[in-house]
Amino acid sequence: MTEIVAVDIGGTNARFTIATVRDNGSIDLGEVITLATHAYASLRSAWAAFAARIGRPLPKDGAISFAGPVDGAVLKLTNSPWVLRPELIPSVLGLDRYELVNDFGAVAYAVTRLGPNDMRHLCGPDEPLGDTGTISIVGPGTGLGVAQLHRDERGVTVITTEGGHIDFAPLDRLEDQMLERMRERYRRVSIERLVSGPGLVNIYEALAAVEGRTVPLGVDDKKLWQLALSGSDVLASAALDRFCLALGSVAGDMTLAHGAWAGTVIAGGVGARIADHLPISGFAGRYTAKGRFEARMTKIPVKLVTYDQPGLLGAAAAFAEKHLR
Repeated sequence: MTEIVAVDIGGTNARFTIATVRDNGSIDLGEVITLATHAYASLRSAWAAFAARIGRPLPKDGAISFAGPVDGAVLKLTNSPWVLRPELIPSVLGLDRYELVNDFGAVAYAVTRLGPNDMRHLCGPDEPLGDTGTISIVGPGTGLGVAQLHRDERGVTVITTEGGHIDFAPLDRLEDQMLERMRERYRRVSIERLVSGPGLVNIYEALAAVEGRTVPLGVDDKKLWQLALSGSDVLASAALDRFCLALGSVAGDMTLAHGAWAGTVIAGGVGARIADHLPISGFAGRYTAKGRFEARMTKIPVKLVTYDQPGLLGAAAAFAEKHLR
């Protein structure tokens, strides 16, 4: 049995727990403690605060999920002053071993440990994800995360990508008009401009322009999501429908690009927010609408992550894969 300090660092909060990797490979998470990043000068300070909260010495193994690229000498969070220098992590945090993984890579590792009760079926055959082969993982949140998970007899391989920055490809006349409107603001319209938390605002404003409506500038995306999900605003509801269509299209595109015949997983904070809406939206139709590959697309299981701490679980799973396998 191995204990690990698992941390999921985002721009707003850092979540800490003690993860236990048992001899059979299963992972248990302890109590999760959430600390606001703005309340601490550095990860080291928050790490010490976590140790004080649990009241005992911390394990000498650590697993860190970080909201950003992890391949540089100096890592900076977008919405926080925290700076990480990977080569100094062992000495600064008192660790003998550690694993540092991108936050969406952590989600991919988490998928390897999730069971049927941790995911909701969206479309395709209602069966588990394949034990071997490639799985596409697509996660709308603050941005649009995309990763590949491949499993074979040699183990697990996770590849994080920047798939959220591919071009938006309109599929009907209304989306042609939406793209035209968005090009007035952005020289290049990526899929992340639509399929992300802030992307709902872009869709909403584009639809308003198509209809000749005037909407307030700087619409708050959190308020807009509330209106869209409650159905209390017709245009916001229409924007949500278009969001789900675009998500279905890009998820299907990623499946084709990755050769992900073992399954597709929708994750991310926005994915959880629309869990009840996705199954009754046009998501499934757009996911499978891939021309000559439509028949094959209908045979791929598509799931939505409902597990509440995939970043922490995935960080621990990444450590276990690299150091305990």
